[in-house]
Formats: sequence, C-alpha cells, structure tokens
Amino acid sequence: MDIALQSRAADQAQSRHFEWQYLDLMQQIWTTGHERSDRTGVGTRSLFGATMRFDLSDNAIPLLTTKRVYWKAAAREMLWFLTGETNIRPLVAQGVHIWTDWPLDSYRRATGETIDRDAFEARIIADAAFAARWGDLGPVYGKQWVNWPVYEPVGEGLFRQRAQGINQIAELVESLRHNPGSRRHIFEGWNVAELDQMALPPCHKTYQFFVANGKLTGLLYQRSCDLALGVPFNIFSAALIIRMLAQQCDLEPGELIWNGGDVHLYLNHSELVEAQLARMPHGAPKLDLVRRPDSIFDYRIEDFEVRDYAPQAHIAVPVAV
Repeated sequence: MDIALQSRAADQAQSRHFEWQYLDLMQQIWTTGHERSDRTGVGTRSLFGATMRFDLSDNAIPLLTTKRVYWKAAAREMLWFLTGETNIRPLVAQGVHIWTDWPLDSYRRATGETIDRDAFEARIIADAAFAARWGDLGPVYGKQWVNWPVYEPVGEGLFRQRAQGINQIAELVESLRHNPGSRRHIFEGWNVAELDQMALPPCHKTYQFFVANGKLTGLLYQRSCDLALGVPFNIFSAALIIRMLAQQCDLEPGELIWNGGDVHLYLNHSELVEAQLARMPHGAPKLDLVRRPDSIFDYRIEDFEVRDYAPQAHIAVPVAV
C-alpha cells in the first residue's frame, strides 16, 4: 500500500467521515466499473447496486467537502418540485441552471439556432410565451409528487382527467402524523403512462419513510446515478426533505439511506474524478431550519441555513444531455 492510500485508510479509520463512503464508491467505479455505451453517447463506467447511509442527527447534513456543492441551487430545486411546477422559468429567474440543458437542446434541434445558454435563459425570463413553448419539461418530478393524474369515467369507454390529481406529499404528511407505523409512507415519480412526455424520466424516483423512537428515516431509491454531478445534489435534497417532513410531523431526523441502481461515472469526467479522489474530506456541515412554516409547501430558501461548511474548490465538468 502506498503512502497516500495508507494515509487515507488511517484517516478513514480514525474519523469515519461520512464522505468516505462516497469517495470509496467513486474509486470502485472508476477502477473496476463496467465500461458501457449510454443514451448520451459519452460512455460510462458503471456498477449496479450501491448503498450509502447518512446520520442526520444533531442537524448533520451530507454536503460533500471534497468539492463545493451549491446547496442553495439544490434547495431551490426541491422547493420548485413542491410547487408542482414543470417549467424552468421560476428556476432560471433565481439563477438555477440545472434543468436548462434539456430544453435548450430541444430548442437548438428544433430551430437550428446556435443560441448559448445565457441568451436562451434571458429569453425564458423575458418572454412568457417563449417560456411556455420552450421552457416546459413535461410532467416531471413535482407534477407527479403533488398532482399525480387521476382519470374518472364519464361514459362508456370514456374518461376525463380530474382537475386536481393526487397530492402524494400532502398525503404523506398526514400519514406520518396519524399513522406513523404504516409501511406505506411512500411518494413516487415513476409514472409509466407519462414517461414519454418527460424531458428526462425521474432518476431519484422512489422515496420511502420509516418512523421509530420518534425519529424519521428516509430511503431514496435512485435508478440512474451520475455519481460525480447528480448524486451530491440528490443526497443533500433527500436529506433536506427528511428534515422538512420531520419538522412538520414533530419528529427528529434519523438517517438518510441512499440506494443506487445504475451508478456511473462519465468517461469525460476523468479530471473531476482524479482531482476529487486526491482530496481528503473534513468538517461536519450542519443544516438549521430557522422557521417552521404552516405546511410542507410553505418553506422558503431563507428558512434553510447551512453552517460549518468549508468545502474545497468546485470542480467543473460537462453535463451529459
């Protein structure tokens, strides 16, 4: 074992920092993962089936420290999901760009215009009609979470969609409050009937929750896991929704259990992988909820305060669309 690996092993044994499980998974995929072609044409190294566990007690939050994770962008995305909105306009108005690449790619292919992202987002913000035409992502996450479509019969062989579908999040809160021992504390994004209408089918698709000893633990199953770019956001967001639900239901946060299906690293992310694996995790970030709003749907970005977070520098790599 070389000196760097010995140092890493000693540090891991001594501190058991939550981030080691992420870095070890990255190392495993990069060195032994199956090299595969993929939808984007970039290619990946992948493994199938992985688990990470994060303790959320004492306000702990799994924010990676070996690179900067822009947690406010992830929090704004979560709040956007909870509105049921599917258009990127409210996100880009807040400076959140994480969903822009998909509608931008569609616009370029449809029109042949070589517009850059900044110009496209400026048009999305300035022109409501343009945003309605080109900024909608289809019935992605939030639509399924708070307005899962329901059809009712109106005649022989005829059905009509209800104006308001099932609000899975509202039903989850009621279930946690009044039937904490249930095994049905679940919300789901994988609506098979509407997948072909979505800009991107849900990657973080199934959330389940468990109450024991006054603590709320959440399990996320993620079918497709971009370990370098997506997963750091996903684990923060999943921990955030656990914290919000726990507060609304008078529970303490327990754990986040993350289960990944196809966990992969893109072949064009080698600079990120090598840079990140050369870094050592440190610190113990905390998340405070500074206000308890009236409902799960009333949180604002100002209600979240991260402290003791001193990450190493951001590592920029391309998104595979």
